[in-house]
Amino acid sequence: MNATSWSRTVFERLHSQRADPWGVATRTYEHDKYRRTLAVLSGQHFHQALELGCSIGMMTARLARQCDRVLAVDVAEAALSRARHRCAGLPGVSFHRGQLPGAFPPLPARSCDLIVISEMLYFLSRRDIRTLAAQCLRVRQAGAPVVLVNWTGPTDTPCTGNEAARLFINTCRAGGLRVTHARRYARYRIDVLNGPDMPEGAPSIPETAI
Repeated sequence: MNATSWSRTVFERLHSQRADPWGVATRTYEHDKYRRTLAVLSGQHFHQALELGCSIGMMTARLARQCDRVLAVDVAEAALSRARHRCAGLPGVSFHRGQLPGAFPPLPARSCDLIVISEMLYFLSRRDIRTLAAQCLRVRQAGAPVVLVNWTGPTDTPCTGNEAARLFINTCRAGGLRVTHARRYARYRIDVLNGPDMPEGAPSIPETAI
């Protein structure tokens, strides 16, 4: 297992070889994951969502239905080209290309009321995961959920999905957030983080369950 974050070159090559290298538009696994990810948002409406690791824009298009604005980020221009095509005509959707965490979008502090990171954390090194978590804490508004989705099967990425989730969550815990939703499915996990600015009595998941 290589401890270095995967480079832009790797993702550009994957997307140049296949239009949809992970089958996100066709696999039942992906559609089930999208449905369950959106279910944790309980039909809420958001003003400014940040989606990190948007790939070809499948989740982006779904988020646009319940957000005024969605800023979707990916490292590969080949993926973003397909995402722009898929989301053409959807109001409020914009894209940013950048290698995270170094090219994190230049957003004002406390500007996002939803952050979604789906199946991209484990492509990063441990250090980069912690840095990305700190960046998300900076742009997150009070009360904004941070939704993490991670594959939990075997992988040759710098971290496993479980390791990546724990690193991100522990950094956010140190920043005052807590896990308010944690579900494990056959091949992936969904975690939601929120802060002490939530309504009194909101549930918290014990650290031993993460």
